Amino acid sequence: MRSTRSAGSLNMTEGPIWKQLLLFALPLMVGNVFQQFYNTVDAIIVGNYVSKQALAAVGTTGNVINAVISLAIGLSTGASVAISQYFGARDRDRLHTAVHTTVAMTLTLGLLLTALAVPLVPLMIRAMRTPLDVQKDAATYLRIYFSGLVGLLLYNAGAAILRAVGDSKRPLYFLIASTILNAVFDDIFVVGFGLGIRGVAFATILTQALSAVLTLYVLSRSHGDYRIVWRHVRLDRPMLRIILKLGLPTAAQQVVTSFSNVFVQGYINGFGTDTTAGWTTYAKVDAFALLPIQSLSLASTTFVGQNVGAGKMDRAKKGVSVSMKVTLSVTAVLIVALNLLAEPLVRLFTQEAAVVENGLLFVRFMSPFYFLCCVNQILAGALRGAGDTKAPMYIMLGSFVLFRQIYLAVTSWLSGAKMWVALAYPAGWIVCSAILVVYYFRADWTKKRVT
Repeated sequence: MRSTRSAGSLNMTEGPIWKQLLLFALPLMVGNVFQQFYNTVDAIIVGNYVSKQALAAVGTTGNVINAVISLAIGLSTGASVAISQYFGARDRDRLHTAVHTTVAMTLTLGLLLTALAVPLVPLMIRAMRTPLDVQKDAATYLRIYFSGLVGLLLYNAGAAILRAVGDSKRPLYFLIASTILNAVFDDIFVVGFGLGIRGVAFATILTQALSAVLTLYVLSRSHGDYRIVWRHVRLDRPMLRIILKLGLPTAAQQVVTSFSNVFVQGYINGFGTDTTAGWTTYAKVDAFALLPIQSLSLASTTFVGQNVGAGKMDRAKKGVSVSMKVTLSVTAVLIVALNLLAEPLVRLFTQEAAVVENGLLFVRFMSPFYFLCCVNQILAGALRGAGDTKAPMYIMLGSFVLFRQIYLAVTSWLSGAKMWVALAYPAGWIVCSAILVVYYFRADWTKKRVT
């Protein structure tokens, strides 16, 4: 029988746990840094060369974009769990079927999301209570971005396949290339051609398409059983049901949470353009600060998935413990560094005093709460890797959506201060972490193997 292994893949069922996790997480973290550069470079360019309204537009559209693409990313997570377990179990036939069903599902979903999202842009703008002087730029950015969704989703699906078999390096290389090209296109389209916010949107979708082409090319040329054979790309109904069973809970949680964040953005937008632009600068800094947590959470998902697939339950649990210790240590260093460098980081995006003041306020207030993200992200990632995707969904929906909306309704009635609105995020993190800790140690999640 031909091996499921191939160049670039990483067998995480053997060897030192900390080494396996770092070998996987470090390239992934660097890759995520470059992924964040897409919107960050956009924000820097428009904040310095266009206007604060354009900067606010890039920021205020972030949650809407996340809400639309979270469905596809959640389903990719389901596919990744299935693929990692089949890879760990060396089940070549199901691995092959899972890969091709994932590609077919992503293509179909990308076309549907594009057709649905573009006409709904005006409704999205109104739902966020976007300031009047920001609405035109926000609508322009969203329409162009949604027009290129297929490239973005195909890259994420291809990268999920590679990461499920332990290959986090090649997605990194593709991101580096496309991010550099994105910066070049931003400069050409905005500074050179004067296209404003349209220029950064065009640059983003073009370079995301390049990432998708490179990732799919590598998968097409692989010698492992996860190779894409294009004539085999079709929706296998039994496999699609497995992927949906694993992915829909995560997708539903991410979509609903993102829509919930749209309403949080609406509260922020109510304080005016300076606050909205300041929140945008904080959000860009925040996205980078959380990358080690997210990367180690994904490493935990793949590690647990492969080891549960191989029947090594004790090793899977030990990997979660190691992931948690490493993540907490790295986050402690980052929080200190973030507070020391807060002002120069915020000033990368704008020099307007009122915007800088708001950005600094949010960065310094929110960063100490990042320890809570370590707990809920690592534990949720581990549970998903074991095949238990429903419990994290229910816990996160309850914490990040239901509790957060109740909190916002109560605090907006009691006090109109913007910092009470910002505190909605840490409050949700506290509730989520506490419930996940209790569930993780009580639930027999090692019986959630994919069948």
